Amino acid sequence: MDSSEIIDNYIEEGIKARKEIDKSKVIKIADLVANSFRNGNKLLFMGNGGSAADSQHIAAEFVGRFEKEREALPALALHSNSSTVTAIGNDYGFEKIFERQIEAFAKKGDVVFALSTSGNSRNVIEGIKKAKEKECIIVGITGRNGGKMTQLIEEDFLFRVNSEKTSIIQEVTITIGHLLSKLVELQIYGD
Repeated sequence: MDSSEIIDNYIEEGIKARKEIDKSKVIKIADLVANSFRNGNKLLFMGNGGSAADSQHIAAEFVGRFEKEREALPALALHSNSSTVTAIGNDYGFEKIFERQIEAFAKKGDVVFALSTSGNSRNVIEGIKKAKEKECIIVGITGRNGGKMTQLIEEDFLFRVNSEKTSIIQEVTITIGHLLSKLVELQIYGD
């Protein structure tokens, strides 16, 4: 296979995965997020590596803006404070970095986004468990198989990207994040 074919195949795989995004689920989660903001709640994002970057990117769309000039909306990527992450990692173990922050920052009705391409990231799983204890709403984005996240997150709140390729899952994660940002802005601030 030559380079041109490799590029074409990769692009087609990404297009196919994007086209299979569950639109009704995106709409449902956008409604949920908009209502959460209206009720004075916030978004908290968890993820490692590329999923950490995606978490930070999506949180920034809410705090800054997506397409509309508007007031900032409260969203936080929990990996962003390196002193907190390294202190918790050192004192309690890396698997506790999200759990401890959920304990500190989450309140009932907040929406916690758990991003894990495998669905098995131990620190994300521990964060989900703590978010359940705090009565948060948990939304997951993962790959086709979903891993352990499928046992902890209701199917109505779990996006399973139809791919096992990490890069494609991450690209579709950003697409879902952008769609949510757009719909939430429209719901709260109108056209």
